[in-house]
Amino acid sequence: MQIARVVGTVIATQKHRTFEGAKLLLVQPISLDGTPRGTPLLAVDSVGAGIHEKVLIVLEGRAAGEALGRQAAPVDAAVIGIVDSVDLIAESTN
Repeated sequence: MQIARVVGTVIATQKHRTFEGAKLLLVQPISLDGTPRGTPLLAVDSVGAGIHEKVLIVLEGRAAGEALGRQAAPVDAAVIGIVDSVDLIAESTN
């Protein structure tokens, strides 16, 4: 799992039959401080995420397909949660 930010939507008039009715999002993986990491990815949305929201994504085809309830779907990335907050706990140096 990774944290990402939704940076856009993708409209496809022609797509694989297992994606009929599915929303496609462009997501940018981010580090814990919110800075971009790597290149943006196309992900299938299973939670109704919107632009600028922080989300949880899975990047493995089998895990992504199962998260969407579409086991045979050709999925590389799926949005599986919306992040409300991230709390970092500093380790004690004692």
